[in-house]
Amino acid sequence: MTATSMRTHMCGELGSSDAGTRVRLCGWVSRRRDHGEHLAFVDLRDHSGITQCVVDGSVDVRSEWVISVEGTVRARPEGTVNAELATGEIEVVDCIVEVLGHAEPPPFPVDDRAETDESVRLRYRYVDIRRPRMQRNLRLRARVVEALRSAMVRQGFCEVETPLLWTPTPEGAREFTVPSRLHHGSFYVLPQSPQIAKQLLMVGGTDRYFQIARCLRDEDLRADRQFEFTQLDIEASFVSQEDIQGAITEAVADATEAAVGESPGEAERITWHDAMDRYGSDKPDLRFAMELLDIGQVFAGTSVRAFDAPCVKALLVRGGASLGRNRLDALVDRAKELGGKGLAWFKVTSTDPAAVDSPLDKFLGDAERAGLVSGTGAAEGDLVLVVADIWHTVCRVLGALRLDLGRPPITEGGRRFCWVTDFPLFDGVDDAGRPQAAHHPFTMPHPDDIDRLTSDPLSVRSQAYDLVLNGWELGSGSIRIHREDIQRQVFDALGISSGEAESRFGFLLGAFRYGAPPHGGFAVGIDRLVALLAGEGNIREVIAFPKTQSGTDPMTGAPKPVAETVLRDLGLRPIPKPG
Repeated sequence: MTATSMRTHMCGELGSSDAGTRVRLCGWVSRRRDHGEHLAFVDLRDHSGITQCVVDGSVDVRSEWVISVEGTVRARPEGTVNAELATGEIEVVDCIVEVLGHAEPPPFPVDDRAETDESVRLRYRYVDIRRPRMQRNLRLRARVVEALRSAMVRQGFCEVETPLLWTPTPEGAREFTVPSRLHHGSFYVLPQSPQIAKQLLMVGGTDRYFQIARCLRDEDLRADRQFEFTQLDIEASFVSQEDIQGAITEAVADATEAAVGESPGEAERITWHDAMDRYGSDKPDLRFAMELLDIGQVFAGTSVRAFDAPCVKALLVRGGASLGRNRLDALVDRAKELGGKGLAWFKVTSTDPAAVDSPLDKFLGDAERAGLVSGTGAAEGDLVLVVADIWHTVCRVLGALRLDLGRPPITEGGRRFCWVTDFPLFDGVDDAGRPQAAHHPFTMPHPDDIDRLTSDPLSVRSQAYDLVLNGWELGSGSIRIHREDIQRQVFDALGISSGEAESRFGFLLGAFRYGAPPHGGFAVGIDRLVALLAGEGNIREVIAFPKTQSGTDPMTGAPKPVAETVLRDLGLRPIPKPG
């Protein structure tokens, strides 16, 4: 220990091998216990753990005061070892205590034993971060980021920073807009992703790019979404989908091992159509079965109007016959909320394959009853839910009910990574009847479908792919358009005129004229990945200073009005919100 060092060890790293060593520790008072007038015990805490310090005489310190303690490590007396502490075999004695900072009583206990309302935790986030849970999550996040960065460097990717002040781009989400002080009436946007910038890097010959990128989207917040988010962003030239997926798989495997000590198994692969058809979702949670079952043949030629539809699928709920009528009615309401016309339910009440209990039972023939049971593999005590409609609606409704009824807690069922491929290039049409890009308008169409861009755009598949973990989309990527003629065809299909394309994307189209290599990329959402690896169901638990679901920051009070002089310099004036 030198004369100038403020501390020699962290509180959580001392052990029996340090007995007899003179040490100096710094941290927060976790707990003080007085044993009469001549002896006090102070539990001193930093992010690494807690050490018990024995002070001769009284000591005037309180919970969360910041102190330093100098003393000698010794083994705890027999019978006083604390097995719950990593440092429980030792204590520091002959202590000299120095108060470095006073503290008011904290607004909530700093240990993890007490549940505290999230609004209070976010209001006092600087106190909340001291808690073991937040310390664990933030340090796990740091290990994940370090592993991702190392994996990309090892694979020959070059880290390049792209601008935060950018030009508006149509990437499917609302952008945060930044007014220009020097050019009144003109605006930058904060990037939803470095999408176009990294494509330009490929044109520039960077070949393999990556970035731990900060991105922003002005979208409604939820458990897996914040305004600000961080992603591992990559792009590479002269690659196939499999090359990009391989690079990401290696990086995510390294990050998983760094976080939890074990590498994940091989990621499964499924096409978008099969994911929707079997699981009712383009981000399927593979930890549990409950696949959607096609029973259209059972009701072919049926006289029941409810089943006279292009698609009829069922969901088998093992043991679900015990659900009461109120719960079943709630499922029907839920199906309607999701866009379905209704939901039919059938309880299998005996081993007789034709014995089902349902409001529709009297309208079914014996063959339909038996077919319903055999076609779903239902047994006595099971529940069968049936939706009939167009394919998209049936899959969406039953897919949501599948999650409602079968999804295990986030900490159970292991980690099931999955690559979803062959997404549609377009996702429906807008009010004007124009196709809408499913990912973004820079995705290369599938080579087998490109001739249908004009004649049947909604049938065109893309060379896009998503990585999914336990039902959460970790990220998206695609092979990009690198030819001006194809990019203009996609713009045309989206209703972007030649003039508008030149105005908004002339710099990209111009770059293609100077030799653009075939290229593709991907972006992994680090917040979501870390949350899942930490066993958290909300990404706010792995972000140091998140926003609430309403988009506010209780700690700083943001967003706030700015001074009129600032608005004047920007050429702006506030307009009252309508209504």
